[in-house]
Amino acid sequence: MSRLAMDARKQRILEAIVALYANEGEPVGSGLLASYFDMALSSATLRNEMAALTKLGLLEQPHTSAGRVPSTQGYRYYLDHLIEAPDTAPLNEADRRHIDALFADMDAEPEKLVPAAARSLADLTGCAAAATTPQAPDLCIAHFEVVQVGRYSAAVLAVTSAGGVRTRVARVDTGLSRDDAASLAQLLNRGLTFVAPQDLSPMLTASMVLAAGQRLAPVVMAAQALVTTGSQAYLEGAQYLAKMPEVRQNLGALLEIFSDNESASELIRSEGGKITATLGSDLEPPMPGACLVSKRYLAGGGLTGSVALIGSTRMEYQRLLPILDYFAAKLGQSMAGQGL
Repeated sequence: MSRLAMDARKQRILEAIVALYANEGEPVGSGLLASYFDMALSSATLRNEMAALTKLGLLEQPHTSAGRVPSTQGYRYYLDHLIEAPDTAPLNEADRRHIDALFADMDAEPEKLVPAAARSLADLTGCAAAATTPQAPDLCIAHFEVVQVGRYSAAVLAVTSAGGVRTRVARVDTGLSRDDAASLAQLLNRGLTFVAPQDLSPMLTASMVLAAGQRLAPVVMAAQALVTTGSQAYLEGAQYLAKMPEVRQNLGALLEIFSDNESASELIRSEGGKITATLGSDLEPPMPGACLVSKRYLAGGGLTGSVALIGSTRMEYQRLLPILDYFAAKLGQSMAGQGL
């Protein structure tokens, strides 16, 4: 669809129909549209423009009435060309204060902050929300600690080069002493600190297991898992999708994607500084009627993550996108230990 075929008036009318259909849930007629424009355009003019937009494939007429709804192509045009329009509604002050208060009460630890932020975003918007923990290409483990937890378990704590903390528990069937824990910590700090995940070879792992002894191999394997742990994805608010007829039928497929951390992280990944919008019909497997909008956040030190809203194509974009944008900024600032 070229922008040449879409003059400014057609663009405004398409924007209005997207907004009205989101609010009303019913096909938009020329009378309602005229009221939206405060009667600046006549019903006859609007009917002609709606017919032209239908001919362009941007609107559909689901019934014999004059009402129109955005087509998949219409939503795609809106998201590609109009989502960043200068007159997009800014975040209102009440929402800003509410989001600030939400973040003020959250735990700053990334593994707790990310799911808490996604849960708050879902409850605020009435959509499902997803977020990933921050990651960087060169992120690695800078320090290990091994703590005896009972007689047969060890907690392996890893501090990343960005200051985050990862933990994993290993069971040692033959028992673990404090001396064992101290020796293992020294071994892990000699062999696995500042090792990039892609450089953790089977030969290096085997040499670490050999040095630790087969009895303590589970602790080494737990440390290896911490080295290779990538970005973690969290989905919250799936119950809201169950209330959306357009999305409910695809809820199982969406949950299956989020059962695989790598697939989930890739699904909501957002590059660059702008909001990324993806229609469900463009996903694999296709999820007609769904839409995903995501935004990258910057957590300092080269760390980035993504936060996303998942809902119906009929979501209230003009209200929700400013919320998503501010939420991403707050999440990044909170990760970096800064105010906004």
